[in-house]
Amino acid sequence: MNKDLIAIFEYLEREKGIKREIIIEAIRESLLAAAKKSIKNVGNVNVLIQPKSGDIEVVTQKKIVEKVEEPEEEISLEEARELEPNCSLGQWLEIIITPQDFGRIAAQTARQIITQKLRGAERDVIYEEYRHRAGEIISGTVKRFVRGKTMIVDLGKVEAILPEKFYPKTEHYQVGEKVQALLLEVRDTESGGAEVVLTRSHPQFVAELFKHEVPELADKTVAIEKIVRDAGYRTKIAVRSYDSKIDPVGTCVGVRGTRIKNVIRELNNEKIDVIPFSDDSIQLLQNAISPVEIRKMKMGDGIISIIVSDEDYPAVIGKKGMNARLISQLIDSTLEVQKLSEYQKNITIQMEELSRSTEPELDAPLRIEGVSNLITESLISAGFDTLRKVASSSPHELTSKVPGLNYFDLADKILEMRNKQAEER
Repeated sequence: MNKDLIAIFEYLEREKGIKREIIIEAIRESLLAAAKKSIKNVGNVNVLIQPKSGDIEVVTQKKIVEKVEEPEEEISLEEARELEPNCSLGQWLEIIITPQDFGRIAAQTARQIITQKLRGAERDVIYEEYRHRAGEIISGTVKRFVRGKTMIVDLGKVEAILPEKFYPKTEHYQVGEKVQALLLEVRDTESGGAEVVLTRSHPQFVAELFKHEVPELADKTVAIEKIVRDAGYRTKIAVRSYDSKIDPVGTCVGVRGTRIKNVIRELNNEKIDVIPFSDDSIQLLQNAISPVEIRKMKMGDGIISIIVSDEDYPAVIGKKGMNARLISQLIDSTLEVQKLSEYQKNITIQMEELSRSTEPELDAPLRIEGVSNLITESLISAGFDTLRKVASSSPHELTSKVPGLNYFDLADKILEMRNKQAEER
C-alpha cells in the first residue's frame, strides 16, 4: 500500500474539499507524462492508480505476433505466453512495465504538473462554494501575515486573503485570533488558482452586521437607503421605514441601544450615526446635522454651502473634516460649511468695498431684487435711498433706523444682485 499517497488523498478531501477521483485523475495525468518521458521502447502507455490502496502501475498494450517487427507495439507469442499462458496470436496483451525507480522519477517529473492540476481543482472548489456568497459575512481564523499586514484567514476548507487596505488602520490582529469579514469577491490568481477576498472596511460590511442584529432589515420592513463610511472612525447610515408604525432609527438602535451596541463592538467602537432617509437632499442634509440649525444655505453646481453658528461649526465639520466629507457623500453634493461670524465679517467687508465703487448705478434710486417693497420703502424713508448709502452704513446704523431689518439678509441680496448684473454685463 502506498501510505503517502493515501495520506495525500485524505488530506485534500478533508481539508480542501477536493474529491478523491479529481485528485487521482490529476496525479494520473502527471504520472502518465512522466512515464512517457522515462520509459523507452514502448508505445501507448497508461497509468493505473488504485483509489483504496494508492498502488501505482504503468501498463502498455502490445499485439501478439509471430515475428516482432515493431517492438514498441508488438510482442512475440513465446514472450506473451510467459506472461499469459492462454493467449493467442492477434490478441492485445496488457503488460505491466512499471520501472523499479519510477516512484523517484515520477515524483521529480510530476511535481509541477500535480501542483498545477490540484490548484485548478482547488480553484473549482473555491468557485463552487464561495462565488455565490459574495456580500455575506463569514468567519475565520488569522493563520499568518504576508506582504506586511495582509492577513491569510483560514476558513476551513480554503484560505482567504484580507488585504491590509481592506481593514481599518485602527484594527490589529494576532495569529490564531477569530475574525469576521465580508466576502468581497472570488478572483483568479496569476498562478492559475483562485482566492477568496475579504474586507472589513467596506460600508456593506456594516450594513450586513446591522441585518444580523435588526430583523426588520432582514424582512425589508426597514431599509438602509444610503451608507457611507470612514472605516475605523465613523459610519453614517440613512434608513427608511416601509411601515408607518415603525420608527426606522429607533428600530436600528434598539431598546437602550442594544442593537447598535453589538455592531459598534464588532467595529471596535467605531462611531455610527443612524439618520432618517429623505429623497430630498436638503432634508437629508438637515437630518444628518440635526440638531444643528442651518442659518443660511446656498446651492449651485453640485455644491451646497451652509452657514452655522460658531458653536455648532466643529460638530458639523468633525475631526479633520471627516464629518463634512461623509455628509457630502451621503447627499451626493459637496458640502461647504462656514462659521456665522466669518460669513458676517465677509459680508461687511464686501459691502464696504461696494460703497467705494465708482459705478453710477450705486447712486440711482434704491431698488433691490428679492427684497419686499415694504423694506425698500422703510429704507428710503430712513434716508437710505441709494445702494451706496445702504452699503456705506454699518449694520448697527441700518437696524437701529429700520426696525425688524435683517442686515445680513439684505446685504446678501444686494451682493447677489450685483454679481448677477456683472455676469449679464
